[in-house]
Amino acid sequence: MTDRSAVKDALRAQRIETPSWGYGNSGTRFKVFAQPGVPRDPYEKLADAAQVHAATGAAPKVSLHIPWDKVEDYAALSAHARGLGLEIGAINANVFQDDDYKLGSVTNPDPRVRRKAVDHLLECVDIMDATGSTDLKLWFSDGTNYPGQDDTSARQGRLADALAEVYERLGDDQRILLEYKLFEPAFYTMDVPDWGTAYAHCLRLGPKATVVVDTGHHAPGTNIEFIVAFLLREGKLGGFDFNSRFYADDDLMAGAADPFQLFRIMHEVVKNGGLAPETGVAFMLDQCHNIEAKIPAVIRSVMNVQEATAKALLVDTGALTAAQETGDVLAANEVLMDAYNTDVRPLLAEVRAEAGLDPNPLAAYRATGWADKTAAERVGGHQAGWGA
Repeated sequence: MTDRSAVKDALRAQRIETPSWGYGNSGTRFKVFAQPGVPRDPYEKLADAAQVHAATGAAPKVSLHIPWDKVEDYAALSAHARGLGLEIGAINANVFQDDDYKLGSVTNPDPRVRRKAVDHLLECVDIMDATGSTDLKLWFSDGTNYPGQDDTSARQGRLADALAEVYERLGDDQRILLEYKLFEPAFYTMDVPDWGTAYAHCLRLGPKATVVVDTGHHAPGTNIEFIVAFLLREGKLGGFDFNSRFYADDDLMAGAADPFQLFRIMHEVVKNGGLAPETGVAFMLDQCHNIEAKIPAVIRSVMNVQEATAKALLVDTGALTAAQETGDVLAANEVLMDAYNTDVRPLLAEVRAEAGLDPNPLAAYRATGWADKTAAERVGGHQAGWGA
């Protein structure tokens, strides 16, 4: 897509979903550094998310995490979000922070624990009904640490049974987004370790089950863009959890470690029609900010995804196809590199200005004084963070 007006239209239409937990205190297993002004409840998280959307014009959805974002009245929370110009995105279940889940949740050998976990997943569907969310995002920490600890095949059967029960509860416009992770917290086997396992379960479940690609959840050197292309071709790419990694699941700002990889991923998305709303691909962030300020970090991630998308939209697909069909390896690579090496910041600044936004989202946010305001007002109480 090299037509400038078409590129700008596509950029204007792109929506990036931000995570409620990205606004709270979070970090590594060794230390979480608290910051002034951090939200104390889901309402304050939404207020921060509204600042990101106001600055970028591209982030109107916010993912919730249950029970971290538990409230008495979810319909009221959804109405509050709409009042801020936002809407509730994916509902993320949490079946990994309870003592009962030491040996797993839905794959636990104890039927009582499995029942407890599935009931929580069904509760999350109830919350979807109340908030208007269409996406139930499932990540399972389930797995084993030692050979012989449990029956690997039996655990897959328990997982399939749990997913089938939740799938049956979904409404017509609701779906499961099934995430996978290579390792951690289990280190011998994870019950959903890779995209193939997630894809197999989703295929068995039916059309309302799709795969989430978390960009930090792979072995080093994994060709993530191949996975993206395959799942798009099969109609099973439900969305992304965008973050960045240097060594493992680092959950850094999207595009921070390998912006070229993010470009390659977005090239496959653009080339295979993944930007079209009817594909249902959700462009979500999943990251934490241990030492950096929360809101500016989320804004930077949104900008990085936008920049990767803009470069992908500038690929000369005609020239690329011609080079591929004639077997001109270097010419084909050159087409991609030309797009990647383009400075798209002026183009995105133009798109923002035409939408009535500040061309520099970070400068726009800093000018609001929101950080100083919340640091002064959000005193006392319990700051939100991992586990709250």
